[in-house]
Amino acid sequence: MSTPPTAGADAGRTTDRGADRCFSPEPSTRALARELYAEIESLPLVSPHGHVDPRMLAEDAPLPDPAQLFIIPDHYVFRMLYSQGLPMEDVGVPSRDGTPVEQDPRAIWRRFAQHFQLFRGTPTGLWLTLELERLFGVDEKLRAENADEIYDVIETRLRLPEYRPRALFERFNIHTLATTDAATDTLEHHQAMRDSGFTRVRPTFRPDAVLNLDADGWRANLETLARVSGIDVTDYASYLAAIEQRRAHFKALGATATDHAALTADVAPLSPAEVGAIFARALAGNSAAGDAPRFTAHMLFEMARMSSEDGLVMQLHVGSLRNHNRAVFERFGLDKGADIPVATTWTRALRPLLDAYGNDPRYRLVVFTLDESSYSRELAPMAGHYPALRLGAPWWFFDSVKGMERYLDAVLETAGAYNLAGFNDDTRAFASIPARHEVWRRVVANWLAGQTLRGLMDDEDARALARALAYEQALDSYRLS
Repeated sequence: MSTPPTAGADAGRTTDRGADRCFSPEPSTRALARELYAEIESLPLVSPHGHVDPRMLAEDAPLPDPAQLFIIPDHYVFRMLYSQGLPMEDVGVPSRDGTPVEQDPRAIWRRFAQHFQLFRGTPTGLWLTLELERLFGVDEKLRAENADEIYDVIETRLRLPEYRPRALFERFNIHTLATTDAATDTLEHHQAMRDSGFTRVRPTFRPDAVLNLDADGWRANLETLARVSGIDVTDYASYLAAIEQRRAHFKALGATATDHAALTADVAPLSPAEVGAIFARALAGNSAAGDAPRFTAHMLFEMARMSSEDGLVMQLHVGSLRNHNRAVFERFGLDKGADIPVATTWTRALRPLLDAYGNDPRYRLVVFTLDESSYSRELAPMAGHYPALRLGAPWWFFDSVKGMERYLDAVLETAGAYNLAGFNDDTRAFASIPARHEVWRRVVANWLAGQTLRGLMDDEDARALARALAYEQALDSYRLS
């Protein structure tokens, strides 16, 4: 094992054992890619969309054991283990049905090490390797034979003050970190951080649980919405008022964005009578067939209207059939790696929203999809026209080296780099944030080097675009500048 990396400017520098895989094997391209990367590798990290628990940074308590840090919260990790027959309870994933799960973090880590070969050739394997190298100075490949030794190295370093969350936040050079928070969240951890002067962590308004009538526990979520907003939700008008109150509360605590997940991109505003009737049926527990998708399509239009008024950037994640594995959902709940892509269409689906707000300078929409076939066919042409529209980074199954390259190939020529939203790490695993950004920055440098050597852009443009895609576009797209 190597000695632990020290805090400071060189803490995140690469040993190049793993990340060099991001660069072209062609010597001339590789040399220019290294030059471009050297200019952007130390830029601050902008994380405008993610799922880190704000409690961790508010309390600044020591990070948990290696199993809790690397495995248990990260569905990229345990979905692969599960696909090869390793039960989720064997790696400590909490159950919601009372199923006993492994509680010994060292036993969980050993099982992880025994199966580490499953991550060969995957972005998860690349991130994990970089994280072990950069953050913990582990320069050996994780195997069953060295599992305990590496566990002890990590555990020892996690006790050091320089491995506390806020110290790592500074060491990672994070400009902004946005969490994702339910509309009903009281945001007490964000309030505590702001009260302490720690203002670079921002909430993001995520109202899916109260917008989607078929969401698990919708009626109970509505009661919570009424309680935290102080508005008695008795009809559609009071429901909108409660949502607007919550948006204002989020914005007061630093939020610059909202986040919405939908199976399709359909946006279809309803008449006041229609939406009022649908809401009344849902409130009474008598929803009709088709009410839920119609209500969601209408509420996305309402969210766009609200964003045009309060300035919160609207994020829309589309094309994921969530909780596809019913047995896993029933036993373990949401976000357990069973979100599977479906085909999507955007041109017709988004037209009502873009007709109303696509030309409005107050409105900003960042879209993500799991259907990469729509990048060049629909999304890039629309983003290359509508002032309000930006394309989000490759998401979920496409935040990989090849996925990023295909994304840049598909969208940059048509949309232009300045209609892209840069990169976000979209992670629950706080310690993996630098590794994910490093992979993006290396891919960008390599891709731009290839375009330059083909004569499609000059050196000056490549350097400007590298900085834009690594840093500036995220700041601008999420109104963080």
